[in-house]
Amino acid sequence: MAEKKSKRLMRHEVPEEITWNIADIFPNDEAWEQELKALEQDITEITQFKGKLGEGAEMLAACLQAVEAFYKRLLKVGNYASLQLSADGTSPDNQEKAARVSSLQAKVASELTFLESELLELPDDLVKTYLEDPALKSYIKYISDILETKPHRLSPETEAVLAALNEVHSAPYMIYQRSKAADMEFEPIKDQDGNELAMSFALYEDLYEQLPDTYLRREAAKSFEKTLKRYQNTFAGTYGTEVKKQVLLSKIRNYESVTDMLLQPQQVTREMYYNQLDIIQKELAPHMRRYAQLKKEQLGLEQMMFCDLKAQIDPDNDPKISFEEARGLILDALRILGDEYLEIIDQALHNRWIDLADNVGKSTGAFCATVFGVHPFILMTWTDNMRSAFTLVHELGHAGHFALAEKYNNLLNLRPSTYLVEAPSTMNELLLGNHILSQSDNVNMKRWVIMQYLGTYYHNFVTHLLEGEYQRRVYDAAESGRGITANLLNQLKGDVLSDFWGDAVAIDDLARLTWMRQPHYYMGLYPYTYSAGLTIATASAEMIKAEGQPAVDRWLEFLKAGGKYKPLEHVKITGLDMSTPDPIRKAVAFVGSLVDELEKTF
Repeated sequence: MAEKKSKRLMRHEVPEEITWNIADIFPNDEAWEQELKALEQDITEITQFKGKLGEGAEMLAACLQAVEAFYKRLLKVGNYASLQLSADGTSPDNQEKAARVSSLQAKVASELTFLESELLELPDDLVKTYLEDPALKSYIKYISDILETKPHRLSPETEAVLAALNEVHSAPYMIYQRSKAADMEFEPIKDQDGNELAMSFALYEDLYEQLPDTYLRREAAKSFEKTLKRYQNTFAGTYGTEVKKQVLLSKIRNYESVTDMLLQPQQVTREMYYNQLDIIQKELAPHMRRYAQLKKEQLGLEQMMFCDLKAQIDPDNDPKISFEEARGLILDALRILGDEYLEIIDQALHNRWIDLADNVGKSTGAFCATVFGVHPFILMTWTDNMRSAFTLVHELGHAGHFALAEKYNNLLNLRPSTYLVEAPSTMNELLLGNHILSQSDNVNMKRWVIMQYLGTYYHNFVTHLLEGEYQRRVYDAAESGRGITANLLNQLKGDVLSDFWGDAVAIDDLARLTWMRQPHYYMGLYPYTYSAGLTIATASAEMIKAEGQPAVDRWLEFLKAGGKYKPLEHVKITGLDMSTPDPIRKAVAFVGSLVDELEKTF
């Protein structure tokens, strides 16, 4: 497998059939260019309502309709540029497109601050009358969410200035992504036979980190660590700027803490947030330490290093699968969710919604981007094994979710809280695993699926959850006035990992540098939400197993709801109450049972 990846293609060398078809958004760059320029002019279609929102509910409804129509167009322009940049971050043309969109978005944000400012200045009685008007029925949640920010709004002039600085505010994330994609170079590695193998961010995360070959895995880790160390001070400065920005904004907006500010858009209480962080860390650690010990024994290691945690412990049982084979398997696994859902998945798998290539400059990891009025797009790196199938079905979970949400909601009500967004993706992983188990009573296959499940829980309940704990400590340090340096970030990351793993895993320099690996830190309090999503998905998947169609129907209703409800109310559609620790404890106990089952198979 490693030999196949020894030469990385340039983007123009990649076969078209394994790339996404962004012509579905715009037929060519010229059409994109034309629309970009048109949007710059057409912003007057919204600004014409400035100063008029107090004239009646119909006027506000007309304004919101104009906003919705404009944003549909802006999202297409923005995604066309960002998807190209994700596919090849080394391209100056792609960089330029992204920069121009960023400038336009900043201009639009600045011009449209009047909408929220005028809404917040309306007398409470008038707002109440507005919300009772049929013309605004589909916008009630959107308006109510804006009204909730009233205590933290600044003057209209200040809000306009801050919005105009959006491009500057997003600079830390842009610098991080561009450095990762375009600047970071990794030394090639050699296997035990002296063969030189290519090394990259994507290859380390998608291939080498999972290898059962301890020599090659640790050689790759050395190369990876060496490059991370070279960039740590630059990345610390970049991330430190992001943290200071958020802390400063929380003070300016008169929030009690930066945590409260970052949780508000998610409409999640501090209690719900702390429940996820505290309960999982405390109750999951013993199970995961047993898992690490099992891996250590099976890999024949004297010491379990951090870079060994993702290594395959049953490599001969690592099923290979082509993309074509995976398509059929995934469709069969998701058939339980019904025809409407399956049609979306089928289109994604057969109509080039997915970019599968590994090329120089391509973003690492995987994501799903939804282009309203077009369809979702998925980025991943296909490596011809079953792990890739699980990554794909995860991203298809996002695609199916947002395609349904778009079908049943307007644009302003489309996006649910980030707290919920990972539930549909992890549900699909569980459905795929359950389907595979139902097709075979082979102990090796059972072992493989259990390990895959544990990989999912490791990713969401350990990696991302500990990222959340790390964020908590970084923001605490920043709010207490500490300087955000590479030394501090390395120390805090090391402390978080040591607290969780105890003596089961050696926490070395590479482990301490893992804060450099994830873009999630630039997305507010995003990492912990993976654990919330998996908690919801675990419980809902168990209900589907137990109840069948009634639970499926509730799940589909959950997907179709879009952003109509606040998280607690939204989750209750499935039959769960996330205001209590019970669903979290049940999910953690399920992980413990998986470790029990895995131990029995060896």
